[in-house]
This record gives sequence, C-alpha cells and structure tokens, in this order.
Amino acid sequence: MSRIRVLLVDDEPLARDRLRRLLEPDPDIVVVGECADGVEAIAAIREKAPDLVFLDVQMPEKGGFDVLDELGPDDLPAIVFVTAYDHHAIKAFEVSALDYLLKPFDEDRFARTLARVKAHLRGEDDEVHRRTLALVEELRHPRHRPLDRLLIRASGRLVFLRTDEIDYIEAEGNYVRVHAGAADHQLRETLSRLETQLDPDRFLRIHRSTIVNLDRVKEIQPLFHGEHRVVLRDGTELTLSRGYRDRLARFER
Repeated sequence: MSRIRVLLVDDEPLARDRLRRLLEPDPDIVVVGECADGVEAIAAIREKAPDLVFLDVQMPEKGGFDVLDELGPDDLPAIVFVTAYDHHAIKAFEVSALDYLLKPFDEDRFARTLARVKAHLRGEDDEVHRRTLALVEELRHPRHRPLDRLLIRASGRLVFLRTDEIDYIEAEGNYVRVHAGAADHQLRETLSRLETQLDPDRFLRIHRSTIVNLDRVKEIQPLFHGEHRVVLRDGTELTLSRGYRDRLARFER
C-alpha cells in the first residue's frame, strides 16, 4: 500500500502539532498539509487530494461539518472527526463515520483510530465512504430532529445526559452550564447554537443567558418593568426578561 496522504485541519496550532507528532513515526503516513480553518481545508482537499483528513468540528467561519457540506462526492476523502467534549460527537456516532477523536485523546485511542483508517484504505471496511456520504446528505437535507441527549465529559468520563433530565441551561461565555437535578455540567457550546438544537416545544429561551425546560416550570410571577420571575418546581428562581416575554405567547390559551 502506498503511503497515506494526510491533511490536518484544526484552528488550534497545538492540536495540529500533536497530531503531526503522533503521525510522524508511522512510515505509512505522509502529512501533505495543515489548515487552520474550514475555508483553507476545502481548498486544500481539492488541491492536494488527501486520502485522510483529521477534521476539527468547531472552527471559525466554517466548521468541520460545513467543510463536508461543500465537498462533492468526488472530493470526499476518509474523515476522522476531531471534537471537544460536546454533543458534536453524537453526530459522528449516529452516522458511524470512519472515526472520531474526542479531545483530549491519548496515544492508545489514536493508535486504534489509525488502525481503523488503514483497514478502511486497504478495502477492509467498504461501508465507510457510504456512511460519510450519508452525513453530507443529512447536512444538506436535515431532518430537524431535536437533540434527545447531550454528550458531556465529567471527571474523565463521558456522560450521556438525556435532554428531558435538564432543568435549565446558563450561558458561560463560549460554554454553557447545564443544570440537571443535583448535578451541573459544563459544555463547550454557545447558548444560541444549543437553542437551535433543542426541542422548541419543551425548551424556552427566557433571557439572553438562560434556557429553561418548561416541564420544570411551576409558575411565572410578574415583576417590574416588564420582567417576570420564573419559579421552577425545585424552588429555583430565574428571570424572564422583557425582550423574551413574547416567546411565551404561543403557549398561552
């Protein structure tokens, strides 16, 4: 088998450096390029025609899934998704793409990924290309199925949290804090992006920094200047700001 031509795509230089160091000892691998964003990646894939791309999911302007969406079937190499500890890994699980690496990953996990890549490129895994094309089709014609679970890294473990367990979610910069019963979890995601993926019949944005599970709401009390107090069944009090008051209208009878 000829050497596997690899393209590294990640907006974090340290992440690209680590991938390159892990690949360097392998005589079957040659790194043909590196990209820091999705725009560069699309151009490099078309120009260099790599056999394999390690593709970061979250990048400025165009993320990893956006890259796949723009590539046609003839340009599509084998893909290994690289993602942080957030729900994007679930999409990789669901479509069974070639593989994914969940940051931070260790050398043993990387070795298993590389072994799977080589098996695929030897023709021992004929389904991989079809599954990657299925992901592209899903991106172009989404089913708009709300998330029913989140994948969260907690104390070194991966936790699948059902969305119906969530009480409310708070923004923390480029992260969110997910409150579920006595536990809370930090997730690398923005509140606005997460809002678009949750069931709108169950979850309501009540503030620029808060989403609440309506099944947990006990009552809503008027305050001053158009604001309201949202009281959850466990006694937690949240604020419904005036700018989000109109979102309640479709639930009122």
